[in-house]
Amino acid sequence: MTNPVLVEVLRGDIVESVHRGSFVIADGDGKLAHEVGDIEMPVFPRSAVKAIQALPLIETGAADAYGFGDKELALACASHSGEVRHAELAKAMLAKAGLDETALECGSHWPLGHDATVALARTGSSPSQLHNNCSGKHAGFLCVCCYEGIDHQGYVGIEHRFQQLVRETMEQVTGAKHGEDNAAVDGCAIPTYAVPLKSLAVGFARMTTGNGLAPERAKAAKRLMSACMAEPFYVAGTGRACTRLMEAAPGRIFVKTGAEGVFCAAIPELGLGIALKCEDGAGRAAEITISAILAEFFAKDEAVFTKLNALSRPVVENRKGEAVGVMRPVSVLG
Repeated sequence: MTNPVLVEVLRGDIVESVHRGSFVIADGDGKLAHEVGDIEMPVFPRSAVKAIQALPLIETGAADAYGFGDKELALACASHSGEVRHAELAKAMLAKAGLDETALECGSHWPLGHDATVALARTGSSPSQLHNNCSGKHAGFLCVCCYEGIDHQGYVGIEHRFQQLVRETMEQVTGAKHGEDNAAVDGCAIPTYAVPLKSLAVGFARMTTGNGLAPERAKAAKRLMSACMAEPFYVAGTGRACTRLMEAAPGRIFVKTGAEGVFCAAIPELGLGIALKCEDGAGRAAEITISAILAEFFAKDEAVFTKLNALSRPVVENRKGEAVGVMRPVSVLG
């Protein structure tokens, strides 16, 4: 199956580039509300599923034992920009479990946020693992290990007891197999599993409705998603797509990006989950597509629609900051 064009990039009035992809919208019972392109092809969701991976943090009791509130839970689901507040909170989470940055096994990189990178460079410092966009997730992983008395050494390995727990959780929520035959290694060193988009959409619909989940898991899922919607800055950061989208409709939209053009989302009031993949891995196209899909669902709310619609049509600028084109979605729900 050839996936359709989801996004066009115009320079002037002429289409310069296009991005193809697929997406699916589903409810918690597995019924598909809409589908475009190949939704059965396995994709690596990467960071888009961090909220599901964070369920053990609440289910084991670790989050309550360490006194974590919405900010900490949001950071556990985050791909943050490495801003000061992000790094400091990740450090504080580790300290609650008696650990420090050396316990992390995610590796280091310069902050995703440009301003955060410049600010760090000006101090003459090098980035630490706390600046890794996944440090909050890894801090959550380590907290579970410490609370449960699990040796945290090598916690990123596919055979580690904690990763087995995460894998079982992912399978139960999405209904898709997570095994060594569809596994690879994510950018932060943990396992990632290629599953159909359809399974991801259903999984996030279940996260927001609780359908098909045990009562305690449903409660944990709602708590995590509510935390992310309450503290969108800690899910991403200044000017980032996930933060801006959730700020556009406070408490009404959950979104989480993944690498290589993946996005997952949920609309709690409608009980729907959404998953998309831009096949060329373009993050810009994924952001435009998810913005356009969400805008359609809020078409009757002028204030929200206006914000989401604007995010789905970013301006193309030249080096002088002049508008020379636009990026736009193509027949998103048509």
